[in-house]
Amino acid sequence: MKFLPFKTLQGRIFGFFFGLLLITQLGSILITSTIGYSIMGRMLGDELRSGKQVFMRLFEQNTAFLGQGARILAADYGFREAVGSNDADTIVSALDNHSARIKADLMLFIGRDGEVYQSAVKSRKNIDISGLRWLDPTQPPRDALALIERIDGQLYQLIAVPVTAPLPIGIVVAGFRIDATTAKDIGNITHTEVSFISHGNRSDWQINASTLPAPLAATLGQALNTNQIGEKTIDELQTQQGRYLGLRASLPSPDGQAAGVVLQKSLDRSLEPFYDLRNKLLILGAIGLILSALSSLAIARGISRPIKALAGFATKIAQGDYGEKPLIASTTEIAELSDAFDYMSREIASRETHILQLAYSDTLTGLPNRAMFHDRLQQAIIMTGRVGKPLTVMLMDLDHFKYVNDSLGHHIGDLLLKEVASRLKHTLQRESDTVARLGGDEFAILLPTADIPNARKVARALLSALEAPMTLDGQIIDVRGSIGMASSPQHGSDITALLRCADVAMYQAKRNSSGFAEYDTHYDHNTLERLSLMSELREAVEHNHLVLYYQPKVDLKTSLTYSVEALVRWVHPQRGLVPPDSFIPFAEQTGYIKAITNWVLNEGVKQCAAWKRDGIDVNISINISARDLMNADLPVYFAALLQEYGCPPERICLEITESAILDDPAHAMENLRRLEDIGCKLSIDDYGTGYSSLAYLKRLPVGELKIDRSFVMNMMNDPNDVIIVRSTIDLAHNLGLRVVAEGVENEAILNQLCKLGCDQAQGFLFSKAVSADDFTAWISTQLWRDQVKVACRI
Repeated sequence: MKFLPFKTLQGRIFGFFFGLLLITQLGSILITSTIGYSIMGRMLGDELRSGKQVFMRLFEQNTAFLGQGARILAADYGFREAVGSNDADTIVSALDNHSARIKADLMLFIGRDGEVYQSAVKSRKNIDISGLRWLDPTQPPRDALALIERIDGQLYQLIAVPVTAPLPIGIVVAGFRIDATTAKDIGNITHTEVSFISHGNRSDWQINASTLPAPLAATLGQALNTNQIGEKTIDELQTQQGRYLGLRASLPSPDGQAAGVVLQKSLDRSLEPFYDLRNKLLILGAIGLILSALSSLAIARGISRPIKALAGFATKIAQGDYGEKPLIASTTEIAELSDAFDYMSREIASRETHILQLAYSDTLTGLPNRAMFHDRLQQAIIMTGRVGKPLTVMLMDLDHFKYVNDSLGHHIGDLLLKEVASRLKHTLQRESDTVARLGGDEFAILLPTADIPNARKVARALLSALEAPMTLDGQIIDVRGSIGMASSPQHGSDITALLRCADVAMYQAKRNSSGFAEYDTHYDHNTLERLSLMSELREAVEHNHLVLYYQPKVDLKTSLTYSVEALVRWVHPQRGLVPPDSFIPFAEQTGYIKAITNWVLNEGVKQCAAWKRDGIDVNISINISARDLMNADLPVYFAALLQEYGCPPERICLEITESAILDDPAHAMENLRRLEDIGCKLSIDDYGTGYSSLAYLKRLPVGELKIDRSFVMNMMNDPNDVIIVRSTIDLAHNLGLRVVAEGVENEAILNQLCKLGCDQAQGFLFSKAVSADDFTAWISTQLWRDQVKVACRI
C-alpha cells in the first residue's frame, strides 16, 4: 500500500482529518469514562447513604421490638411475683416463653443479688456476662437501655429494662445475635455489602460478621484501623479484589468499647456497563478510522456533542433545574436518549412538587399544614421585628367534633372539616392572612400586622361563618368553635410561646363558652393552681381526705321512705373545705374522676349497708360522670362492691347527666343496661339543662328523672319555669318515671310541686347536705314531716 505523502494537499487533508478524528474519538471515550465514573460515584454514594438510613431504621425497629418484648415481661405481674419469691423455674419459664415469642437469641434476668437466670430456648450454655459492667443489678437503668455488646466473641444487639415492684428488683435483658446471617439479610435489603465491626478499649477493629469474602474482610479491617473509612464521607477502598466505596455508621455501645457497621458497594462491578461502552466506542473508533477520516469526524462530533449536552443537562437536574429541555439536533438513539432525559427531568420535577405538597399542605382540606404554618409564622415574627408592627396568632378547636365522628362516622367528619376549612379560608380578606389545619379538628390562623382589637373582629367573623348549618351527605350539622388569641410581641416573640399562649386562651374560651378569648397571664396562674390542686387531689383520695355528705330526698306521696343523695366533699389540710365545683370539673377533664367515683361508690355502698344493719332503710343516689359511664369496668366494679358489703342493689340509685348519655349513646346504653341487670336504680340528673332527645329518653333503662334546680328555684317568679316543670312531670309520669325536684328552698315551691304531682323533693327547706350521723339524727325530727303533710295533704 502506497502511503500518501503529508507534503501533498491530499495527504495533509487526510492527515488533518485523520488526526482530528483520532483526537475526537479519544476525547469522546475520555468524556464518557469521566462522566460515567462521576455519575456512578454519586449514585453509589446515594445508595450507600440510603442503605445507611434503611439500616438505622431497621436497627431502631429491632430495638423497639426488643424493648417492647422486654417491657412486657418486666411489667408482667406473674413474672414480678416469681422474682419476688425467687421462683427460679417460673422465672426461666417466663424467659423461655418471651424469648420464643419475640425470637430473641438472648433473654435473661439479673436479680439485685447478681443472680442470673437465662432462657434456654436458643442457647444451651450459660453466657458469661461478668464483663458487662453496665448491667449493674444494684444500679439498674431508670428506663430501657439499648447497646451493642460483644459476648463470648459474638456481637449482640441488647436492651436492658428495669423490673420494678415498685422499687427496682432486677433487670430483664433481651438480645438478637449479630452474625453472618444478620449481615446477609440486611445486605439483601440495602443492596450493599454489610460488615459488623467492633473493638474494645485500646484494641483494633475486628470484623464480627460480614457478607464480604474473607480476604476482602481482612483488608477492610486493616483499612478501619488506619481510618480509611469514615462515618460522614464516602471513602474509596483499593483492594486486590477491586475498588469499593464504603460508609461507616456507629452503633450504641458501652463505655470503653465501640461498635458499628460498614456498608460497601463494588465500584468496579458498577462501572462494568461503562467499561463495555468504552470498549465499543474504541471498536467503533477503529472502524471509523479505517473507513474514512471524514466519516470518523462526523461520527465523533455526532456522539461527543450530544453526550456533552446530556451531561450538562444531567448536572442541571442534579442542581434542581428542571425547566430547560435538552436541545439536541440528532436522530435515532441519541434523540431517544435525549427524550428519555427530558422525560426523567419532568417526572423528577413532578415528584418533587408532589413531595412538597405533602410536606407543606394538609391532604384533606388543602390548607397549609403545621410545618407550613410554622414557617410562615417564623417569617412573620422576623418581619414584625423589622417593621415594628404586631401580629396575632389564633388557634381554633371545634366543639363536640368527636361526637360527630362517633355518631355519624369519619366520612361525615372529613366532610365537616373540609367545609369548615372552606368557610374559614373565604372569611379571611387579606392575602397575607393564613389559615392552616394543625391536625384533627384544630385550626390555626395567622394575622400579620394585626393587633388584638383587629383580631377580635376577625374572630367574630370566623365564628359567624360557622353559625350557618352545614348539609353534608343529607345530614344537617351545626358546628361551633372556640378561638384563643395571642399577639407578638405582647405575649411572646417565638413560635413556641405564641402557640402556647393561644392554646391556653383557646381552652379558656372553651371553658367559658365565650367563643373566643385573648391570652391573659391570669390563665396561666389558674392552670398552675389547677395542676397543684390535681396533685393534692390524688393525695386526698389516697389518704382518705374526702368525705361523703348526704342530702335528704323527701317523698311527697307518703313522707315515709328515706332517700339521700351522696355528695363528695374535700377536707383540705391547708385550704379547708374545698367545694366540689373547684375540683370535680378538673378531675373530669383529666380523667382522674374515675378514681374519685370509685371512692364515692365504695363509701356510699358501705354506708348504705351499715344503715341496713342498723335497721334504717335508706336509698342512696350517687352521681356518675360522662367518663365513668364510658368505662366498661364500672358495672363489674359496682357489682363487686355490692357483694363485698352485702348491700341490696335496689338501695343504690346511680344518677347520670343528659350530656353523659349524648356524648356516646351506643356505649352509654350498653353500660346502662349492664347496670340495670345488676338491679340498681338509674336516674337522669339535671334534666332540662342539656340537649335531651325524647327518642333516647324513652329507650333509656331509667326509673327516675331529676328536674334541674334552675327551673325549680324560680318557679314562683317565672311562669315559664312552672310550665317547664309541669310538662316535665307529665312527660316523666307518662313514661313511667318518678320525678325529683332539686332546689326546694321554701314552702311556696313545695306547695306548687305537690299540686303538680311531683314525687320527691330535695333542697335546703328540708336539710342541707350533712354527715351520716347527722342524717340519722335528722330522720327522727318531725318538722320536715309536718311540712310535707301540710303541703301535700297526706
